[in-house]
Amino acid sequence: MDAIIVPTSRSAVAVRHALDLAAELRCMLVVLCSKWSSADAVSALATEYDVDLIAVDVDGIDEGVLPRFETSQLLGHTGFDTHADTSLKRNLGLLIANAVGWQRVVFLDDDIEIPAPRDLRLAAGLTDAYAGVGLSLVGYPDNSVVCHAYREAGGDQDTFVGGGALAVGALSMTSFFPAIYNEDWFYLMGGDGALQPTSSVGTAVQRPYDPFADERRARREELGDCLAEGLFWLFDNGRSAEDADARFWQQFLRRRADFITDIVGMVQRTCDDPDRRIRMLASLRAARARCLTIEPALCVRYLDAWHADRITWRNHLKANQFADLAPGDELDAEKVVVSLGLAHSTDVVRVLQ
Repeated sequence: MDAIIVPTSRSAVAVRHALDLAAELRCMLVVLCSKWSSADAVSALATEYDVDLIAVDVDGIDEGVLPRFETSQLLGHTGFDTHADTSLKRNLGLLIANAVGWQRVVFLDDDIEIPAPRDLRLAAGLTDAYAGVGLSLVGYPDNSVVCHAYREAGGDQDTFVGGGALAVGALSMTSFFPAIYNEDWFYLMGGDGALQPTSSVGTAVQRPYDPFADERRARREELGDCLAEGLFWLFDNGRSAEDADARFWQQFLRRRADFITDIVGMVQRTCDDPDRRIRMLASLRAARARCLTIEPALCVRYLDAWHADRITWRNHLKANQFADLAPGDELDAEKVVVSLGLAHSTDVVRVLQ
């Protein structure tokens, strides 16, 4: 395993577990910081560890470091933009990995812990055969707000390999994370829109949270949840993404709205906690209201833009291989980060030997 990549927006102490893992596994740690996190704070904390670290502040990165994605441009004009920067950070991690030449990396969210570090090695070792290898989440399931409500109300809700604890290798290193909920599902789909082979091994512990604390969470998730669930419904029924035309989306969105309505009834019948029931119902109604505003044509345009973005991303990776470095110039991670325009060597990058 070449590196652990952590997108973080919490205070520096949130990456202490990742520092422990990187030190034990003797691999690089890449921490991509924004909001309440900072590269300087992470670097200061890392002095307590024997670890190789790159910490980068991603706020205000130079234009052109990442390409302009059509998917982002499309949603920016529709009001469905999530305004989250997790996909941006993960794409920066992929950009660094490709430029350095890393073959196996693990994405790890800052609210997930790995009880047995060797599980990360096992996951990384399987990436020669799988596009993504996740760790099975315990402690709290990785689902959308709607799916959390369905499970709590008695529904049979499964989980899927997610980006919170995900090992990737050469088979998927040139894919990208679009700026939408369920971006990890899109990352693991191939150019034909089919899900690539995935697996899971070991255990990761997700820190519990209240998915119903703010109904805006459900509203932000709904478009990505609809797109991913719709595509997976096609796959499960032996069809492909080519069948995802406007007529399909019209029918699926209608079923989706009816499904949320059914969950509302389930919650009303089964939830005995009045305060939690109120929050759950508010979130579900927010999700259903957002679902009803999604046009089938938008779903079709989004998938078209996603296909175009895959090509844009691969071309961007090729353009950032640094083939013009002087002969004998060592292509190490620190030089790559500086060359990419992410930071100055005396600024927010810290590589600790």
